[in-house]
Amino acid sequence: MRKAGRVLVVDDYEPNLRALGRLLELADYTVLTATNGRDALAMVERERPDLVLLDVVMPGISGLEVCAEVKRSADTRFTPVVLISGEQERVIRLAGLDAGADDFLNKPVDPEELHTRVRSLMRIKRLTDDLESAESLFLTLGRIVEARDSCTEGHCERLSDYATALGRHLNLDQADLDALYRGAYLHDVGKIAIPDRVLLKKGRLTQKEYELMKRHPVIGDELCRTVRSLEAVRPIVRHHHERLDGSGYPDGLAGDRIPLLAQIVSIVDVFDALTTDRPYRKALSTATAYRMMRDEARGGWCRMDLVALFIELHRARELEREGVAV
Repeated sequence: MRKAGRVLVVDDYEPNLRALGRLLELADYTVLTATNGRDALAMVERERPDLVLLDVVMPGISGLEVCAEVKRSADTRFTPVVLISGEQERVIRLAGLDAGADDFLNKPVDPEELHTRVRSLMRIKRLTDDLESAESLFLTLGRIVEARDSCTEGHCERLSDYATALGRHLNLDQADLDALYRGAYLHDVGKIAIPDRVLLKKGRLTQKEYELMKRHPVIGDELCRTVRSLEAVRPIVRHHHERLDGSGYPDGLAGDRIPLLAQIVSIVDVFDALTTDRPYRKALSTATAYRMMRDEARGGWCRMDLVALFIELHRARELEREGVAV
């Protein structure tokens, strides 16, 4: 029979640890235990529990510090954390919320309240896991699209690297950086619906084939719409072929109506396309790619300042790799 979930209980007082563990085991949870903050963090990293019950006051690393560290890590930030404290002061709850706690229990713990809160957070964790699984599937689809064309090997990784580097230089927040990372993988996911005879054609596309190719941003947007956690990625997927002068597709957006994140992915996508082999031509030199991108920006493609900033960053990183001081 499948267990209800895995709960890590952290308390430096052994009687409390045993009592909480017993209550949870009777409700069919698998119980893990730790008696201090350092062991708790190691357990979270190694065992990946579904939920953490965490005493606030402990020697060494406090429960608040453990909670903050769990929520800071990209790998564990969605793990629900319930803080347990004998203190009922407002300041404790505010500090707990600031650390990222999902819920609170007061000592002595009421068994019925414990089960209700744990059950509720377990449901949320399962939904989060389902969303993460769906998102992983979509990121895999991005790799599948890339794998259809041997010329684009490593394209997703390079784009995510370029895009997030540019985003950091623009002082974008973490949510935007995360969207850029995912968007780099998923910007062309709609090409999953484009036939190989069009996608991999070595010669010039016919008008009919070009119109078919232009559908991929809309198809990708519709695919991403089915996964709530990809909501922030959809503008990138849909609008990375728009142009500042309004002549792009699929919606003919112009100027500031084009989302900034879509413009960033557009710039790094074009650079990578120019500097790698494609079915229709060999890779161009970096210097030629820089020149063409500047010319295209002057011609109405995208913001010149973003292109100039990307070129500056890329040139500095290349010099750094070559061991040249910048």
